[in-house]
Amino acid sequence: MSEAPKPIYLNLSADDPDLGTTEIESMCMNCHKNGTTRLLLTKIPFYKEIVLMSFSCDHCGFQNNEIQSGAEIQPKGIKLTLTVKDVTDLNRRIVKSDYSAIRIEELDFEIPAKSQKGEVTTLEGIIERVINGLSQDQEQRRKDHPDAADQIDQFIGKLRELKEVKTEFTFILDDISGDAHIENPNAPHPDENVVSVLYNRTKEQNHLIGIYEKDELENEERNEQQEANEKLKPIQADEWPLEELHGEVLQFATNCPECHASCETNMKVTTIPHFKDVVIMATVCEACGLRTNEVKSGGGIEEKGVKIEVKVISREDFSRDVLKSETCSVAIRELDVEVGPSALGGRFTTIEGLLTAMRDQLAEQSAMFGDSADRECQNRMDRFLDQFNEVLSGSKMITVILDDPTGNSYVQALTDDDSTDSDPNLRIIHYHRSHDQNEELGLNDMKVEGYEEDS
Repeated sequence: MSEAPKPIYLNLSADDPDLGTTEIESMCMNCHKNGTTRLLLTKIPFYKEIVLMSFSCDHCGFQNNEIQSGAEIQPKGIKLTLTVKDVTDLNRRIVKSDYSAIRIEELDFEIPAKSQKGEVTTLEGIIERVINGLSQDQEQRRKDHPDAADQIDQFIGKLRELKEVKTEFTFILDDISGDAHIENPNAPHPDENVVSVLYNRTKEQNHLIGIYEKDELENEERNEQQEANEKLKPIQADEWPLEELHGEVLQFATNCPECHASCETNMKVTTIPHFKDVVIMATVCEACGLRTNEVKSGGGIEEKGVKIEVKVISREDFSRDVLKSETCSVAIRELDVEVGPSALGGRFTTIEGLLTAMRDQLAEQSAMFGDSADRECQNRMDRFLDQFNEVLSGSKMITVILDDPTGNSYVQALTDDDSTDSDPNLRIIHYHRSHDQNEELGLNDMKVEGYEEDS
């Protein structure tokens, strides 16, 4: 029997003898002799896979550390705006990539993307690095350019005042790769000091991170590409022949989303009664044991968004079927907790299964930085998880809220005709999407009529 492949990205563990670094002989950029680069492929819980790199040269003593994303490029960029109100915000852990741009509004100060390497640091560490960089050549600058040195001294003084947080200031982390992250010390509750905005990258930004369209890379084959595009023209939702796939399980090769080892995904089209066709995909990885299931809507985006409120007051409510799309956020009103759409992904489960998945992911987040986590934050998370366990035991009534701007989420009604009107614990609200919601879904710039004439 062949041995199962090992995961590429491993969890950090002092008890695992197989977890080690890969050493590569490489040239030192300081003295141009050969040094050693050490690579470690690991995962940050509740975040993503990363590659840690450390270089050291025995000849000149030069050292360099770097972090890079090991996961696929995110489909959208992210802009995180942190309002720093007290010194505790300076201790927030920050994950920044090579493509992260940093800006402090009050000082009109900006660090452009690609000017620094990716790293895991804190807000105080970022400010301190700027101070050290500006102070590095000040002695020589005072001799050669005294006026410029005085201006830099004044600016360094303003940076030091930021570390005392005498007044609020705004810290902006803009990452076109979508890999930036600012720690939430109030987890599992929403972070009131951070505003997160996902945005579509421009063509220039895609080029910066190495994403090109086929016609940009293969101009000499543009005609062939257009012919291929004609064959792949969009299929209307009502023309999608899903009925031909009912009852058939399709299987295709893929990579494990956790360890990136080769595995297979099973896909099946099924119908949820009183709702619509959905596509269910299940992946089992023999390398790391991961088992996942994902659900995607078989139709297009609905005309209106949907907000579903479910009162969970008995064990019967825990057994309701739930279809949560990948654009649906989940909140529990009584616990003041909300999980964004990307955290749980799309899934077809029950109310109990959905709550269990929320509990497990929040527990993972509490262990994100292990022993280095703030003790107060850890205690708060432990108390919250105890309350969550009370909910799962059925001893506490809660209201689960699913908010899906695409309208592709569903909760089963506990009546014979599946009518929400006769189910007192289920409330469904349909609403018109806002301009910002349409922008995030990419609908504002989407041309849905007359595209055949333009092709």
